[in-house]
Amino acid sequence: MSDTQTLIENRPPSVAALFLERVAATPDAEAYRYPVPPSAGQGPDDWQSLSWAQAADRVYAIAAGLIDLGVEPEQRVALASSTRVEWILADLGIMCAGGATTTVYPQTNGDESAFILSDSQSRVLIAEDAAQLAKAVEKRAELPDLTKVVVIDAAGVETDDWVITLADLEQRGAAYLEQHPQLIKERVGAITKDQLATLIYTSGTTGRPKGVRLPHDNWAYMAKAIAATGLVTMDDVQYLWLPLAHVFGKVLTSGQIEVGHVTAVDGRVDKIIENLPVVRPTYMAAVPRIFEKVYNGVAAKAREGGAAKYKIFQWAAEVAREYAKASQDNFRRTGTASVPFGLAAKHKVADGLVYGKLREAFGGRLRACVSGASALSPEIGYFFAGAGIHILEGYGLTETSAASFVNPGEAYRTGTVGKPLPGTEVRIADDGEILLRGPGVMEGYHKLPEKTAEVLESDGWFHTGDIGELSPDGYLRITDRKKDLIKTSGGKYVAPAEVEGQFKAVCPYVSNILVHGADRNYCTALIALDEIAIQEWAKENGLEGKSYAEVVAAPQTVEMVDGYVRELNAGLQRWQTIKKFRLLPRDLDVEHGEITPSLKLKRPVVEREYKHLIDDMYAGAKEA
Repeated sequence: MSDTQTLIENRPPSVAALFLERVAATPDAEAYRYPVPPSAGQGPDDWQSLSWAQAADRVYAIAAGLIDLGVEPEQRVALASSTRVEWILADLGIMCAGGATTTVYPQTNGDESAFILSDSQSRVLIAEDAAQLAKAVEKRAELPDLTKVVVIDAAGVETDDWVITLADLEQRGAAYLEQHPQLIKERVGAITKDQLATLIYTSGTTGRPKGVRLPHDNWAYMAKAIAATGLVTMDDVQYLWLPLAHVFGKVLTSGQIEVGHVTAVDGRVDKIIENLPVVRPTYMAAVPRIFEKVYNGVAAKAREGGAAKYKIFQWAAEVAREYAKASQDNFRRTGTASVPFGLAAKHKVADGLVYGKLREAFGGRLRACVSGASALSPEIGYFFAGAGIHILEGYGLTETSAASFVNPGEAYRTGTVGKPLPGTEVRIADDGEILLRGPGVMEGYHKLPEKTAEVLESDGWFHTGDIGELSPDGYLRITDRKKDLIKTSGGKYVAPAEVEGQFKAVCPYVSNILVHGADRNYCTALIALDEIAIQEWAKENGLEGKSYAEVVAAPQTVEMVDGYVRELNAGLQRWQTIKKFRLLPRDLDVEHGEITPSLKLKRPVVEREYKHLIDDMYAGAKEA
């Protein structure tokens, strides 16, 4: 048996046990960094740290406080908060108490929050602030199981018998621990691998969300498997901003505990650009939309600098892609990432003009980024790879504890999601669907045995609903969601995500695009533009001072986007081409339910909302 197999197969039953091991091993090492805004509200944040021992003091106090409130093993404690250090401490506290965390996105509306709290039978809710508390107060009559609400940020909150602060809970727990000093060790020691650890509700595109039951063993396996990849070391600094209510963010906390590196935590997306040079991460995870925004921002800035500057950027972008493709191809063949001398010379010039500044914007120390949750356009991936920002695409689902595949370090291949994590099996079904089996696969959907049976076979194979293909040496390429594949009325199949990704690499002003064409004679697109980028373009094109809706309705904007659509179509098969498009009057967002909190498009929602625009694009067309 290899060292990797031994490491994974001899894993403890829970991440709570791993946490106790980590604290014992490196108590004084830095565990977490987090921002504290200045009291005057002006100036930069003050970043503070917690060592593993300091984090443990708070985690154990939270755990003991929950036990004192009557939380029993596997009972649910809901966590409705944005990404912040208290989220991690609370989640670990819940696990160390033997409870199970129900994750709730802070953007979730009152009705859906109430459904999740009720369906999960959560006993306690840990709410971020007054706004999250208000949702529970409004629906209190529908939540008989909810005995207590704990508020993290108590500004503007009145406490009573039902509502206490996190500080109150920690004080209560610390006092309880004085009376029962062995409490945490005993609770953690009693956790079994099959015990429920987390209940994550998938944001369904239709109907109510489904609760995915993830036992403790899922996270313990993920922690060990991530460590076994060798992608992260104890010397790394991770910048964690992803939503922790999402499985992708959550799995990163498990890996960190096993490896023991520093994590800087701040979920404010509008602070990413400001935080990167301060945190100076060596690695971070992100969703494709972030890389698209950075790429489009750099391209738009170059365009604003005039024709010469934009020409230099376009040249440098092409050199980056050529360099990345050549070095990856050569590494595949020979094990070295060398490129022809002429290309290396061009790359050196482009590095001085463009790439170096881009790397500095990311903090200057970034070894690698992990991208997941949806597909990254290969053209954008190759651009960043050539610029020295290595994006390792990965793949997994909520139902598989997030990380089933990841690209292997230097041997990464843009356009693929890499190889399976150690201990995970994969096979491709006859219809192209990806099937997975291993210790990361969920126990099932909460209280939905029929839905579980639809995707989980008795022998453990999970049906992902994604279509893909495996290379002879085990790299997986996702081609599309099974249910998202478009079949035109002419019988041709189109993978919309592939076309959408190519458009994002071509047009620097796009924010979201939805390709439509199922049972139609031709494909069309709904396009939402990035507000900041398009307003900058508007200033240069006689539309300064106009609202976003006015800018996208202007003929010159439509003409500009049409140019990019024609550029896209030039590289597509005839049946894939976009014959007509409409610009949306506003960008798609989480609040309207059009994209998920992990920034994935909810196709049915968008198609319903803008049915009139889609119908208009097919009006008068002869359907085959």
